[in-house]
Amino acid sequence: MSLYLDSAILDEIKEAFSWGWVSGVTTNPALLGKSEVKPEERLKAIANLVDGEIFYQLMAETPEGMYLEAHRARDILGKKLVVKIPATAVGFRSCARLTPEFSCAMTAVYSPAQALLATESGARYVIVYFNRAASLMGDADLLTSACSQVLADGLTELMAASIKSIDDAVSAVKAGAMHLTLPFDVLKTLPENDLTRESVLEFSKTGKGINYQEHP
Repeated sequence: MSLYLDSAILDEIKEAFSWGWVSGVTTNPALLGKSEVKPEERLKAIANLVDGEIFYQLMAETPEGMYLEAHRARDILGKKLVVKIPATAVGFRSCARLTPEFSCAMTAVYSPAQALLATESGARYVIVYFNRAASLMGDADLLTSACSQVLADGLTELMAASIKSIDDAVSAVKAGAMHLTLPFDVLKTLPENDLTRESVLEFSKTGKGINYQEHP
């Protein structure tokens, strides 16, 4: 189980990785499109901040274009790169071609049949859009569970994206997602709980601990 930050904002990435429990960063064309600099420059900056995987989504529309774009992305991100490929007919062809050289993730998967094809194409990850599936299909849990079952005996791992709340995150994991990628606002709320805060306050009022100097 790994948690990823879904963002291309440098301040968010810096803070998230200071917490010590974020494994990597996922980006997409929409997130990179919000940046004031070129995608190449933003990806280089992200690579300087992140010690884990960085997901970059291909924009090319042909297998040859995807092949060339993946190599260009590797020039920028090196071994940190995970190539995200849309789950289209062209995308699956490209995945089969790229997997001998790259770690690949099939994204925007909305059916277990696509998940099955992703694992047969050699993808390391299948990415389902959890909240969006709930809106468009009515049952994101069913989709996630079905994809999880299809992938159960293989090496391809299921990731849930489009997570809009803590409830989404928990539901996706319960339905079978092995990894989550979350926007910063959701990711930073995971540790928070009112009952925990009340318990800590009670301990601070009545408890005792060893003497120490926080700033010697």
